Amino acid sequence: MTKKFFLIIILFYFNLTALSFGAASSGSSGSSNYDKGAAIIKKAKKLEEKGKIEKSKKRYEKALEYLIKSNEKNPNQPDTLNYLGFALRKLGNFEEAEKYYLIGLSIEPNHNGINEYLGELYLNTNRVELAKERLEVLKDCKCEEYNELKELIENN
Repeated sequence: MTKKFFLIIILFYFNLTALSFGAASSGSSGSSNYDKGAAIIKKAKKLEEKGKIEKSKKRYEKALEYLIKSNEKNPNQPDTLNYLGFALRKLGNFEEAEKYYLIGLSIEPNHNGINEYLGELYLNTNRVELAKERLEVLKDCKCEEYNELKELIENN
């Protein structure tokens, strides 16, 4: 009797453990909309660096679809807002991009990526003093975002 009871307890434990691991993966689709959008943005950046501008624009548009879905499901996540702003900026929609960046900063004022990319947007729209303000926020981060924005400002 005690062996059966012990065996049932062990089986119950393993079954419960397996169910909790399955729940932690949260879905059978693999990656989230955010992950898909972020991965597409990285590919678009590489295409842009190679001078394949039209292909990169199509990727940014596709990334936007996933990031918008991600923002609808999990609103106001600074990383999602950052990539939404980034993709919109790369597509030339500076006004919408700025809105997403500013929402992100209202949630996480020291977000390195948002501060850098908002600074770049300000340079794109000839607002150098505002770009310098973003650089000032980044000055103590000892991060690549600071160095990249600083270089862009100096070369502007």
